[in-house]
Amino acid sequence: MTSTTSHRSSAAERASSGERRTADPTGPIPVPAAGAPRLDVPAVAEALLGDWAQARRASRERARDPRTHRPLDMTVAQHRDQVRAQMRRLADARVSLPMLPESLGGPNDNGANVAAFEELVLADPSLQIKAGVQWGLFTAAILQLGTEQHHRAWIPDAMSLALPGAFAMTEIGHGSDVQSLATTATYDIDAEEWVIHTPFRAAWKEFLGSAAIDARAATVFARLITQGVDHGVHCFFVPVRDEDGKLLPGVRSEDDGPKGGLNGIDNGRLAFDQVRVPRTNLLNRYGDVAPDGTYSSPIESPGRRFFTMLGTLVQGRVSLDGSSVRAAQLALHIAITYASQRRQFTAASPTEETVLLDYQSHLARLLPKLAATYAGAFAHEELLHAFDDVFSGRGDTPEAREDLETLAAALKPTSTRLALDTIQECREACGGAGFIAENRLVGLHQDLDVYATFEGDNTILLQLVAKRLLTDYRHELKSIDRAGIGRFIAQRADVLARRHTPWHRLVQTASDAGSAQRSSQTLRDAEFQEALLADRARIKVEEVALALRAAGRMSPADAAALVNKHQVEMLDAARAHADLVLWRAFSAGVARFEDPGTRAVLTDLRDLFGLTLVAEDLAWFLLDGMLSAQRGRQVSADIRRLLWRLRPHALDLVAAFDLAPEHVRAPIALGGEARRQEEAAAHLRAQRASTSAPISEKALRDARRGR
Repeated sequence: MTSTTSHRSSAAERASSGERRTADPTGPIPVPAAGAPRLDVPAVAEALLGDWAQARRASRERARDPRTHRPLDMTVAQHRDQVRAQMRRLADARVSLPMLPESLGGPNDNGANVAAFEELVLADPSLQIKAGVQWGLFTAAILQLGTEQHHRAWIPDAMSLALPGAFAMTEIGHGSDVQSLATTATYDIDAEEWVIHTPFRAAWKEFLGSAAIDARAATVFARLITQGVDHGVHCFFVPVRDEDGKLLPGVRSEDDGPKGGLNGIDNGRLAFDQVRVPRTNLLNRYGDVAPDGTYSSPIESPGRRFFTMLGTLVQGRVSLDGSSVRAAQLALHIAITYASQRRQFTAASPTEETVLLDYQSHLARLLPKLAATYAGAFAHEELLHAFDDVFSGRGDTPEAREDLETLAAALKPTSTRLALDTIQECREACGGAGFIAENRLVGLHQDLDVYATFEGDNTILLQLVAKRLLTDYRHELKSIDRAGIGRFIAQRADVLARRHTPWHRLVQTASDAGSAQRSSQTLRDAEFQEALLADRARIKVEEVALALRAAGRMSPADAAALVNKHQVEMLDAARAHADLVLWRAFSAGVARFEDPGTRAVLTDLRDLFGLTLVAEDLAWFLLDGMLSAQRGRQVSADIRRLLWRLRPHALDLVAAFDLAPEHVRAPIALGGEARRQEEAAAHLRAQRASTSAPISEKALRDARRGR
């Protein structure tokens, strides 16, 4: 039995026995009676590991190594030095070998590569992102955008870290707007060289991991210009430093200095003053230039070519989705473990304070985040499969790539926002203890803060999702003949208008017949939840599509203005779509369990997730006629009921995250709080047993009054 397996078993035992509170069954918190549903913790832990369990376990073992952990008192320079040394150990262990195809000596197992990478967030997010820059961006750009000659020339050294690199896409003036990058690569026919140039200050490449110190080369995104024609953004391999780390002629660099987090990474800027590289340094899988300057591409459309090139780099978004979910799991493990031990204020018992997790308000803070994190874990496994299918070549079609990009663009904003919100809620739920650096939550929030804006700003990505949804909607219209389009639009507009009448609500009210139990049964019905979320996602797209239907007849400026007027609705539609994806993934995950107890607990957790989504947008469901007032009132009541039902299973649910003490490294979640509480309880017991202990003023008054 491996040490990881041993830990998982012990975690399951702790969660289901010693660490579970044995409360009075007549108290306010329900405790499962003998034979009541219980979670099979090892089975759930195995399911959360997913189909790349072996890769995750190996990476988790690396993350337990103290050499991968950051001491709290490190300076920025020391942190960078430590991460640099950690990177060398990862390179020696060939941790990114699975990303390579068979032709380069790898197993072409991209899912395993990303799954292992995600687990490094448990060690130090700086190490994770530094590794992502080297192998997930710099090396991957060569692999995905280059051809065989580039692979032979640079990938072996990039994999071994003999060639540290930077990924130079973002510019100061055009963050996420890659099509508008200003850096140029102009072809010199006589010299058969590219001239890489930064034309002005705002065109400097910015926020580049490894650019300040370590990078010896960079994959630089620049506008390809040949024979006087701008063919748009392409990627070039550009050396930036010599073997001694000195900048090469024409290359300029600046250090970004201390950041809000991830200070183990030497982020910096790069600029190029007429830097020359050979013609063959163009990574030419999707666009090439012959010695005479003639441009050619297997993709005729410049727009489609651009998006195809960017699509090859989607693994950054995939990995951030998974690592964000993992960080949320870590935060919840810390906060829920602490809340199960920390006692605060006297309630029913005159001699014992109440455990934080027994307060309804505390459950309401943490358990919906726990449910959303489970949804994110199940959805990420589906995203990882889609990614592996495309990048392995087994299912690499234009449609599959587009679906992968849309799914990643929907889940990455959702999970990174969930991680930040969850970590902050957990921090506050731990009170002052959560603000102490040694308990991890403050540092975790700092490190993950930038996840919401890199590898695609979250708002920009949601806009991409909305545009894809609108495109799909327009494609549906194309299946209707010209005469029928007008009737279809009029019909949909009529349906949308009728939703605002009370008929639909009246049907629900009549069906429930004033019974809260009937309303609750309906809300807990999986088909009803899915229908609510699916209808919301579809209707919000329809509303935007109908509002924008005139854009096709407008000038570009007027059309852009019309779209801008409905941008908030577009983002709302994209979020509704992401919520539906998450709910369906959670439901599919629950259905895979055969153990009835496990399925019952996870169904409650899935229902908590679904009803929380409804509660967060309850005004829309009510105003748009999707829910009756009675069912709307019942949503919050059912959520509260689910909180009580799930309370006894909270420790089981976090135990299934399979976090070893070396992963957690937060004293309040590793027995420190339990020891303090036991010490306090022992002291109070001794006081009560003592004949010399002082008597409280209140007790003395009550005694004198004969109470």
